[in-house]
Amino acid sequence: MNKFFILVLLPFVLPGMAQAQKFGYVDMAFITSKMPEYQKAKAEMNQFSEKWAKEIQDKFAEIDRLQRAFMAEEILLTDDLKRKRQSEIKEKEIEAREYNSRVFGMDGMVFEKKKELMKPILERVQRAVDKVCAQRRLNFLFDKSSDAVLIYTDPRHDYTEYVMEELGIDLKAAVAQPVNDPSKQSSTTKKPK
Repeated sequence: MNKFFILVLLPFVLPGMAQAQKFGYVDMAFITSKMPEYQKAKAEMNQFSEKWAKEIQDKFAEIDRLQRAFMAEEILLTDDLKRKRQSEIKEKEIEAREYNSRVFGMDGMVFEKKKELMKPILERVQRAVDKVCAQRRLNFLFDKSSDAVLIYTDPRHDYTEYVMEELGIDLKAAVAQPVNDPSKQSSTTKKPK
């Protein structure tokens, strides 16, 4: 009897609970694209990535040079020297692959450096988001630019400007500057009520 009573009341209680929730969204890609410290960290990250990629490229170029030299001299080498050279080349290949994995693999140097550079910036953005959510009494705030699929977004629920305002980003200058990816642009003409 008790279960029946709950099942009967459930359709009446759930809609009221759902209506009590307040939702909104922001465009984090747009916000971060207007943050000078984010752009600086991104440029620094690119420099590290390029440097490490060049080191790896140099390692593989050296391996290629050793292989070509071995092939050119192979006829003149004794069996012991051939094995020794092949072993050296194989060791260099293993070393280069391991270094590549340490740099660009899961939790590699690139990942760690990016985390180190972006952490203070993303923490600052998160504090601004937390403050806006508390001020606007939002229960949920989605990132329009993330992998979450938002098929439709009502501009009245766009809190991007509030977060940018909280971060001290000049809204008029930010709107006037073009965003690199037009598909990630936010409609920043109306603030939610």
